[in-house]
Amino acid sequence: MPIIGEYFFGNAQRNPPGALPLERPLEVWASAPDSGFRTTWLGHSTVLLELDGYRVLTDPVFGDRASPLSFAGPKRFHPVPATLAQLPPLDLVVLSHDHYDHLCAPTWRALARTHVPIVTALGVGAHLERLGVAAERITELDWHESAQFGGLHVTATPSQHFSGRGLGDRNRTLWASWVIASQRRKVFFSGDTGPSREFELIGQRHGPFDLVMLEVGAFHESWGNIHLGPAKALEVFQMLGGGTLLPVHWGTFNLAMHAWDEPAETLLALAAHSGSRVITPRLGAAVEPEHIERALPWWREVKAEPCSLLGGRSSADSEPA
Repeated sequence: MPIIGEYFFGNAQRNPPGALPLERPLEVWASAPDSGFRTTWLGHSTVLLELDGYRVLTDPVFGDRASPLSFAGPKRFHPVPATLAQLPPLDLVVLSHDHYDHLCAPTWRALARTHVPIVTALGVGAHLERLGVAAERITELDWHESAQFGGLHVTATPSQHFSGRGLGDRNRTLWASWVIASQRRKVFFSGDTGPSREFELIGQRHGPFDLVMLEVGAFHESWGNIHLGPAKALEVFQMLGGGTLLPVHWGTFNLAMHAWDEPAETLLALAAHSGSRVITPRLGAAVEPEHIERALPWWREVKAEPCSLLGGRSSADSEPA
């Protein structure tokens, strides 16, 4: 079926049938992790990393839609587990590229009122400045360049994607994957990417990693060179040297033609066959990766909500953060 026909007439359940289970991490955040390393998936590609006392936020999206419009475009499936105001003090924000599901204008207008430093790819800073972020807070990196933020060492590494926020600015800015390292811990964050042999070199130069965060959602065979999907994510995971995989970029927005839970369900099946270690914590669960024994298929808990003549308010109808 052509893509346009699949979009309008495909029968995949692209939105969850009911409310997604999520946890509120505020109480856990109040104490330091025993292992010195903790991660909280807040939805899509937004993750709070706690590494040796430093806190890093990736691709923060706290708005209601992944869209340039406040009234149209992909709307989130679930409330954010914590608002921006509820986050613990941040030491750094990492922004992979400028697409709307990664660079969220309402979120950045709010972050503009803080003092947290930002590291991003070449050219992306101009978008942030237009949203009110002070230029001196922004560090732009080319691939293979690094920057130091206190005890955090961050390197921009290659990825295979594209950029742009409008009709006339395609590929005017860079996109990147990221290596984020503290004194004892090291994390890889893919941003958005298709498969590339560059990941073998990244693994050799920068690995091993305590955690690998790879995008697994919004995939289609026609987009196989710019998005991974679960099968190719596992291939890239092995290129990077394996370890522990946290799948991101799924479960929050309807951005493709596949079922909303297909990325995680397929990833879990393939990982079991290959013996790869995958963790799938609930939204908002603040977890220490080395303390997790197995993946949690929480999406199977989502059940269809009963219809009501009076109507109901689903998680997708929540107010923006």
